[in-house]
Amino acid sequence: MTFTHASAPSRRPTIPVPVVILLTILLPLLFMPLAAIFIFAGTSGLDGFVAALGSQDAQFALRFSFLIAFTTAAVNSVLGTFVAYVLSKYRFWGREALSIIVNLPVAIPTVVVGTSLLLLWGPIGLLGRLLDPLGLQPMFAPLGVLLAHLFVTLPYMLGAVKPVLDELDVTYEEAAYTIGANRWQTFRLVILPALRGGLFSGALLTFAHSLGEFGATVMVSGNLRLRTQTAPLYIFAQFEAGNVEAANAVAAVLAGLSFVLFFVLLRLTRAQSKRGV
Repeated sequence: MTFTHASAPSRRPTIPVPVVILLTILLPLLFMPLAAIFIFAGTSGLDGFVAALGSQDAQFALRFSFLIAFTTAAVNSVLGTFVAYVLSKYRFWGREALSIIVNLPVAIPTVVVGTSLLLLWGPIGLLGRLLDPLGLQPMFAPLGVLLAHLFVTLPYMLGAVKPVLDELDVTYEEAAYTIGANRWQTFRLVILPALRGGLFSGALLTFAHSLGEFGATVMVSGNLRLRTQTAPLYIFAQFEAGNVEAANAVAAVLAGLSFVLFFVLLRLTRAQSKRGV
């Protein structure tokens, strides 16, 4: 007599209930709005999409946004690293208060940031009224846009660099000092290489946030066509004018670039985790 065993039923992968709930929440909140940008971008075909991006206003807005975002990331890479280094390596009175103040732009509405810059540097501002008779007016000019973006994005660079400095083993610095290195040489040869990943992450975050900044920019720029109009301001102006196709074409470019930037940032973060950085 032979016995046969019934084959065990194949187990199909099941999606846990919390995952289903999460996807249900994110579908209308995140996935569908992002998909709508690219769906509408393709409604007029490739020729219509290229034509919308080829206008003089759209080209200027994109170039100006990239220039401001790149400059913001470059300046804040230096400024943010310096601020993080001082806050991490020095102990002084008011250090905790200063740490809160430099991170405050994350909590302040960006429109308030723009208002504060106008009240300081604008034609009737505390310092602006002194500069205006001299023909120097940073507001409603590219310099004003850059100031607003530097203000808003500084905490992102601090958040990427300062934790690395706080966790850096001081024995490497002490060893450099014992062989005669000064503070600048120690920073350049010992600390800076360790900050490479944090600097790159902070620069990407700063660039991405600067590229999409709206609230402070609209206050300090005046939204002047072919002069201070960034890509987000161009999108807003085109929607107000009813030119949805032009607005959506630029929005699709910004959204696509954001996907690329955060994909690179995610890969960098995973690579650092594997190396134990």
